[in-house]
Amino acid sequence: MSDIFREVEEEVRRERFEKLWKEYGDYIIALVALIIIAAAGIQLWHYYERQQTIKASDEYSAAVQSFDTNPLVAANAFQKLAQTAPGGYADVAQVQEANALVAAGRNAEAVQLYQKIAAANDPILGNLARLRAGWAMVDTAPKSEVQNVLAPLTDPTSAWRFMAREILAYDDYRLGDMKAALSGYQALANEKNAPNGLRQRCKAMATFITAGGDRNIGVVPPALPAAPIPGAQAPQAPAAPAGAPQK
Repeated sequence: MSDIFREVEEEVRRERFEKLWKEYGDYIIALVALIIIAAAGIQLWHYYERQQTIKASDEYSAAVQSFDTNPLVAANAFQKLAQTAPGGYADVAQVQEANALVAAGRNAEAVQLYQKIAAANDPILGNLARLRAGWAMVDTAPKSEVQNVLAPLTDPTSAWRFMAREILAYDDYRLGDMKAALSGYQALANEKNAPNGLRQRCKAMATFITAGGDRNIGVVPPALPAAPIPGAQAPQAPAAPAGAPQK
């Protein structure tokens, strides 16, 4: 008796399934097809991303190789990468473009680009760009502008504070404020938490200033010969003394 009921139950299920399939089978097939197409699309996209990353890596290496020999060519190459490369390469390429502009002597353009990078949301590249901008502008810009660019880095909790303070100490030296420069360099030379290379540089600068390296120590350069006056006659050679042999 139980077998009959089981067979009836299976028949009912089959009839329900066939009814559902007739009503929704096309939708189910379409859904499965969409899932397969989506999976294939994701795989193709991953492949495309890998190819783009490989291409960006090759172009980045070529730009780096041209940096020392032709920085303007490198700057153009990095600019292209910043516009077309995947995210990570694009961000770093933008910093490298600014570095290449500095190497080419186009500091004003480099500073503008550094400031653009600093205004973005990447804290590491932004702080690096501020530091680079400080060095790029310190020889020509007013001290107040250099201080404004470096202000976020001089906070006592900033990991970049020592490098920013080194730029400010150099700015004092450049402006002739030797007392402030010496104080800044000595403080950095004694900072136990500062990088060793930075402390050594600052110690050397403090020693240089203390030894009078900022002053003229009395070596007088030889006088340049006077420029000839247009139209003036050349001085005559002195007459030979009497009795001197004639040439």
